[in-house]
Amino acid sequence: MSSGWEGNASASPAVASGMSTAPTSPSPTASTASPVGIIGAGRIGSAVAQLAVDAGLDVVIANSRGPETLADLVAELGPKARAATATEAAQAGHVIVLTIPLKATTDVDPAPLAGKVVLDTGNYYPQRDGQVAALDDGSTTSSALTQQHLAGSAVVKAFNNIYSESLRSLARPTGDAERTALPVFGDDDAAKATAARFLDTLGYDVVDGGDLAESWRSEPGRPAYGWPYADGEDFTTAKPGPADAVREALARAQR
Repeated sequence: MSSGWEGNASASPAVASGMSTAPTSPSPTASTASPVGIIGAGRIGSAVAQLAVDAGLDVVIANSRGPETLADLVAELGPKARAATATEAAQAGHVIVLTIPLKATTDVDPAPLAGKVVLDTGNYYPQRDGQVAALDDGSTTSSALTQQHLAGSAVVKAFNNIYSESLRSLARPTGDAERTALPVFGDDDAAKATAARFLDTLGYDVVDGGDLAESWRSEPGRPAYGWPYADGEDFTTAKPGPADAVREALARAQR
């Protein structure tokens, strides 16, 4: 798997472009690799942490209950991972993975995330998050609300449409014939390029699905949610999901 994922934003070989976007401010970049901060240590957060460690990256991971509750996870991840507070994880690196329920997003302090690329893995589940009128009527998306709260960051929606065990098992080296693609959405092209390099390092290609207003296309109930990576009707049995299949699933989404 490749390295140097925080380099020049103009180079993004892992992106399979789908829908065009226009860059907006901010456009954070970084010239040297730094730890990956992960806020949220559930199934997706833990899977991303494992892939990052396997790729040789340092990981700083936090949850809502305190670093001491992550001792077992950090021991499993090994010496390249450490537990921290959410603020410390937010300060750890240039790319931060935010993997918490939507209803908890407004509890996140925007200040330490300013100027950073924030990968939002979340989806809107009314039974968990409560009813949100602007999401129910389709006038916005959950990641657009996250971007609104984290106004100083560049939010990219990623990792939201794949089962956590499939995410762990489908990673492949760059160029592998069974390489799987994940969709990303964002309002900042440079941030999406950084996200693509990060995902490439973890073992995935990327399909650029457009801006955050289009991110509903990969959310629950749409063809791209889980199905490109499922063997038949079983989400828990993974199969590679190539870029063409993901792109086609995004195109078929209806609101």
